[in-house]
Amino acid sequence: MTKRNGEVAKLNVLDEPTRGLISLAAWIAVGSETQLRAAVKRAAEGAVEPMWVEEIILQSYLFAGFPRALNAAREWRKESGLPAPASNGDLAITAEALRVRGEETCAEVYGPLYARLRVNIRALHPVLDSWMVVEGYGKVLSRPALDLPRRELCIVAVCAVSGQDRQLHSHLLGALNVGASPNAIDATLDIIEDMCPTE
Repeated sequence: MTKRNGEVAKLNVLDEPTRGLISLAAWIAVGSETQLRAAVKRAAEGAVEPMWVEEIILQSYLFAGFPRALNAAREWRKESGLPAPASNGDLAITAEALRVRGEETCAEVYGPLYARLRVNIRALHPVLDSWMVVEGYGKVLSRPALDLPRRELCIVAVCAVSGQDRQLHSHLLGALNVGASPNAIDATLDIIEDMCPTE
């Protein structure tokens, strides 16, 4: 998680591995098969931490759908030559632990807007609220192998390139809430500017 001793981890400047990760997240979300293959190749040949790539691929199913996550995982296995992990380390986590972990992470991302978010999502459908907390924030976004500021910047990129303006606004605020600086957010948007839809 991002909090250590009560302080939020800060991400002020994007290093090259983070820039590569953000670009990859965006290409997973909207790229053609050829574009995805090229993005995965760049990540494998670049300085992007392999565990970060694994986490962004897993995270992508929440924002880009299962087919794109599967395609990205397939390309990553081919290009990186790395095998899949031997086991799913989350098997021992109970549904209750995922709910608690999800509520904590979601509250961290949404800050003072968290309570209102939960009311609004429950009004859409209570199952969506449960899935958002347990599946999205508990099972996926709370995984410790990638810090929350980098996760949020990748979500910002994916929302921007896929034209999800309402969620983009929420995750721009979320990135700030978890410690990404305004400069890091601006740099993220610069990375994917040419991929964003025009109106």
